[in-house]
Amino acid sequence: MTRYYQDDSVLVTSESIRVGGDAYRISELTYVWHRRTKRSLRVGARMLSRWMLVTLLTAPLGFGALCAVSALFADWGQRAGAAIIGLALAVVLAIALAPLLEIPLMALERSYDRGTHVHELWVQCRGEERVLVRTSDALRFGQIYRAVQRAVEQNE
Repeated sequence: MTRYYQDDSVLVTSESIRVGGDAYRISELTYVWHRRTKRSLRVGARMLSRWMLVTLLTAPLGFGALCAVSALFADWGQRAGAAIIGLALAVVLAIALAPLLEIPLMALERSYDRGTHVHELWVQCRGEERVLVRTSDALRFGQIYRAVQRAVEQNE
C-alpha cells in the first residue's frame, strides 16, 4: 500500500480514500473531477483584508514619495526645510520599522496560499456522485487532487 497524501482529515492511499469517517475504495471509483465554485463571504473578507494590508504597507512609501516631490519643487525657504525633515523622518521610520514588516508580509503570503475560490473534489462511486473535499486552500486542494489522480492511475 502506497500513501500519497495524509493530513488530519484526508488520507489517500493506493487502495482507498478516507475523508473524515468515510472510506472509498479506489477500485470502486468510476469518475473523479473537480469544480471551482463562487467565492464565499469568508474568501471575500480575506481579499478585502489583503487589499487593506497592501494599502497599509504602501502608505509610508507614498508619504515618503510625496515628501521627496515636495522637497524638489518647494521654494528653498521654510517649506523646503519642512519637506526635507518629513523626508528624513520617513526614511528613519522605514529603516526602524523594516524588521517589523515581515509579520504582515507573511500574513499576505498566507492569504495568497489560501486562494480566492472554493475548490471541490467530486467522485462517482457505486453510481452516486459525492463531494469528498471542499476547501478554499488552493495548495491543499491541489495536493489532494494530485494524490487522488496518482492513486487512480496506479489502479488502472
